[in-house]
Amino acid sequence: MPEYQHDKIVPFKDSAVSKKEQVAEMFNRIAFRYDFLNRFLSGGIDRSWRKKAIGELKTVNPKTVLDLATGTADMPIMLMKLLSPDKVIGIDISEEMLEWGRKKVEKNNLKGKISLQSGDAENIHFSNASFFAATVAFGVRNFQNLEKGLSEIYRILKPGGKLVILEFSKPDNSYFLPFYKLYLRVIAPRIGKMISGSLDAYKYLNDSVNAFPEGSAFIEILNRSGFKETYFKKLSLGICTVYCGNK
Repeated sequence: MPEYQHDKIVPFKDSAVSKKEQVAEMFNRIAFRYDFLNRFLSGGIDRSWRKKAIGELKTVNPKTVLDLATGTADMPIMLMKLLSPDKVIGIDISEEMLEWGRKKVEKNNLKGKISLQSGDAENIHFSNASFFAATVAFGVRNFQNLEKGLSEIYRILKPGGKLVILEFSKPDNSYFLPFYKLYLRVIAPRIGKMISGSLDAYKYLNDSVNAFPEGSAFIEILNRSGFKETYFKKLSLGICTVYCGNK
């Protein structure tokens, strides 16, 4: 499978371990402040982005959903509240993130409906055609091999199933773009270090967003991975984009 520029972007440039291992270590380090930083750095707008992404599944009304790179379970909890599927399973390679997510699931009285499991998006431990829908929020940038991850998602979807991806992108507005770049390159890493103690994690955020094949380029990759009826919608001046495709 082809390798993309973003596949080579890693959190710890001096580390000898794989991107996948580095990403797991990075999220283990910042898990205790992850939710707070998400809300703080986005001004709380990340919640509305997730709502809009989940809204793309209303026409499918899925009974079962797999949320990949689930982190602290924001998507599974919101999926359950907005769509009421029978079951949502979230998988992630960071055990610390999953532990924080399980606390939130329990707090929301959703233990019987949401299951959080250790799992790799590029080697999904479920059989073919297991889910009516799949979601990934701010996670495909972290795949070690983008097309391998997408082909695995395609495999576990039922025919007629839908994939919804939410990912950062760069705004189109030429006046706003310089401020956005400054925020992502300088301000966010400094705030991230101050609150979580990790500068690398938020430098990686900037580097991976800049390297990610966004917009039409990502739609082409979805098409090559087998998805049909693909489309994307830009949110908040293009800071974030929702990508969708059907099996």
